[in-house]
This record gives sequence, C-alpha cells and structure tokens, in this order.
Amino acid sequence: MLTPTLALTSFAATTPEDWEVRYWDENLLDGRPPFRPMPELVGITVHLTFARRAFELAHWYRSRGSKVILGGLHVLSCPEECAPHADALAVGDGVQLWPRIVADVESRQLRSKYVATYENNYREDPAPRRSILPRQSFLTTTSLIATRGCHNRCGFCYLATDGLRMPYRMRDPQQIAGEFEADGQPYGVFIDNNLGSNREYLRKLCHALRPLNKIWSAAVSIDVTDDPGLIRTMALAGCTGVFVGFESLTDENLTDARKKTPKTDDYARRVSMFHENGIQVNGSFVLGFDHDRKDVFARTAGWVEENRLECSTFHILTPYPATPLFKQMEAEGRLLHRDWTLYDTAHAVFRPKHMSPEELEQGYAWIYERLFSHASIWRRRPEDWRAAAPYLAMSYLYKRSNRFWHLLIKHHLVHAVWRPLVELTRMRHLRFREGLADPEARSAPPGNVVAAGV
Repeated sequence: MLTPTLALTSFAATTPEDWEVRYWDENLLDGRPPFRPMPELVGITVHLTFARRAFELAHWYRSRGSKVILGGLHVLSCPEECAPHADALAVGDGVQLWPRIVADVESRQLRSKYVATYENNYREDPAPRRSILPRQSFLTTTSLIATRGCHNRCGFCYLATDGLRMPYRMRDPQQIAGEFEADGQPYGVFIDNNLGSNREYLRKLCHALRPLNKIWSAAVSIDVTDDPGLIRTMALAGCTGVFVGFESLTDENLTDARKKTPKTDDYARRVSMFHENGIQVNGSFVLGFDHDRKDVFARTAGWVEENRLECSTFHILTPYPATPLFKQMEAEGRLLHRDWTLYDTAHAVFRPKHMSPEELEQGYAWIYERLFSHASIWRRRPEDWRAAAPYLAMSYLYKRSNRFWHLLIKHHLVHAVWRPLVELTRMRHLRFREGLADPEARSAPPGNVVAAGV
C-alpha cells in the first residue's frame, strides 16, 4: 500500500466542517474499523473482488446503528446485489453525491439511491482533503488526478461498463501543480486512467510541474510516443516512471479488444524513447486473449527482458460484470462461475480458446516467477552501469521483499524508510534533467529506487 485512494479524501473534502471525519483503510493493517465513538455515517467503496468483505463491514456497522452508503464501480454494475447491504447506494460521481447524502442524513430524509453523472465541470471539484491521511503509512500522500476518462474503450476495461459514461475531462494544470506543491512531498503519483489521452494538455501540465523540481509517475498509453518531444518534456517536468498498458504483443488481440494502439512490432522502439529520457517503464500485459497460445508466456517474458523493462505487471484476462467482454463470454458459455472473489486477474474465471484454465493460471504464475528471478532482474538492468545500482535496489525492494513490506506497513514505517530513498531519486533526476536540458552536457542516467508508475 504505497499511495492513498483519492476517493475517500475527495469525499472528505466535500463533508461539512461540523462533521468529524476519520479515514480507515484495511490495507494499512490498523486492526478493527473505527467504532469509538460509533460513526453516524459510513461510506464504503465497493470493489468487485472485495465485495464480500465490504458487505461484512456494512452489516457490522448497520447492526450497531450506523447508516451505511455503498459506492464504487461494483454498485454500478451489480446494484441488485449491493442494495440489501446498504441504507443507500451512491451511483456515479460520489464527489457530487456526498454533500447531498450528508444533508439528507442530518434531516433524517435519507433516500435509498443517489445518482450523478460525470458530465460536470471537473475543474470545480475541490482538492482532496489529505490532512486526514496517516502520512507515516504511505510512500507518498500525493496521489493526484488531472484528467478523468480515456480515449480508449477496451472491451475488457471497467471504463466500458454498461451505464458508465465518463467523458474525458481535464483540470487546470495550475490546480494540479498547486496541490502537488501544497502537500510537501517530493514524489507524486498520477492515478489518471491515461494521463496522455490529450497530448496538448499533458504538455501544458508538464510546463506547470517543471518549476516544482519534484518527481512523479503516471499511466499513459504507448501512443504518447507519437510525439518524441513530449517524452522529453515529461522528463524535464520530473516524470521518472510510466505505467504502460501494452496488454498484448499480438495485434489481433488488441483489435479484438478495440484498443487504439500502434503496431506491436513498433513497441520496442517506443520503449527506448522513454529510456533515453530517463523514464522507467512498468509494462502491463493481459494473458489469455483468444489469440494467445501456450507460448504466450515465454514470448512475453523474453520480450520484457530483451527491452529491459524495469517492472512488469501481468493479469489474467478477466470479464468484469456488465462489460462487453463479460457479455461475450456469457453468450459463448465460457464463464466458469460468478465468484467475484476470484475475479482478481490472478485466476482464470473463463475457458480460454487455446489452453485450459489450469494452464492459463500455471503460465501466469510461471511468468511472475521468471521475471522476479535473480537472473531476469540482472538481464533487465540498464545498459549504462551508472544506473544499475538504483535499478537493482528498486527491483529487490519491490519484488523480493514481501515480509519487509508487511513489517513496514504494520509498524507505520513506510514513509520514514522510503523518504530518504525518494529524495535521493529526486536529486539524481534533477542532475539528469540539467544534462537533458543542455544537449552539449553529458549526465549519467538518473536511476530510480521508486518503481515505475506506482
């Protein structure tokens, strides 16, 4: 748990000042949920795989007199399932809905369902209330969001859920820079679905961020490299890592998924653009598409190593409820069950076309073992030896230290341990930027102990 969710801090920002607000995240291993005093109103974000746990918490609070509001994507896709577990459902933009819900609780006129669209002026949303966060428990409390939506509508993505219309919206770049500066952290994480959907906006945002001399990471699609100058602008503004949804190395899979993306045989050249500008790449891949055969695991692992991706994230293709992929799998009789706890992208919940569900799960486990191995970590080291040490530190701290992380989280030491390492990364990047800004100067690649696109 490295960065906080923005949902809860954004709702807190819209809560009237005469209400006491407490933030509780079960991932932080803080024991029992708040109950002294017992809250009058409880808001719970429901995620698909943790829906059962959300319902348990809702029952616990309701049985003790609290009013429980359930929101989140699972409420949109499966409202009939969620309704019995809540006093009210919040469907749509919770930032708009929360003040109305609080007012209705105060007047004892709570309705059973509240609905809002995402058509509002995104610039008018208040800044998240980060003061309620336990700062010592996070690598950084500066979770940021500058845009909402994505220019893609991939059939497997939650953004394609029935009833979810999320037009692309942008906040003023100076708003974002102001939030970043105010939180006092050296490192920020953009949680936008795709910060690069509007390249001109991204360029303006980078110009606003550059004077801060901070570092940040974000999710972008690979087509942002259509403009090589923009990649340099991102680096000069402090971008040290990107999370890129490659999804597949097979063009037919991407066509079936309706993902607008360059040809896969050009991915390697585009990855090198990031590396040349000191930006690490965390590549995301989906396994189990209809054109994937049993060799997909070895081919993907080989490509990741050949192109020296610093991090990689893998997901078993998962048909989320109410998405086009779910409807397709259901119509074809390929769904194995509806146990949402297993819809976590680590289990096969459908029948793949060219392998068994068991083979898909085994391949998923194998590719993680391969990429986390000492040999693979070494093969993917940066070509310039000066950046190797930070890369190796990042790889081992993130990928081979689960017990260490559990200890840090449990004892609220994440920030204390990581702050010096993050500051070291920031200083190295600033020196690299000086050379990047001056073509005649030569500087060592920055290296990074903060994983790309956290």
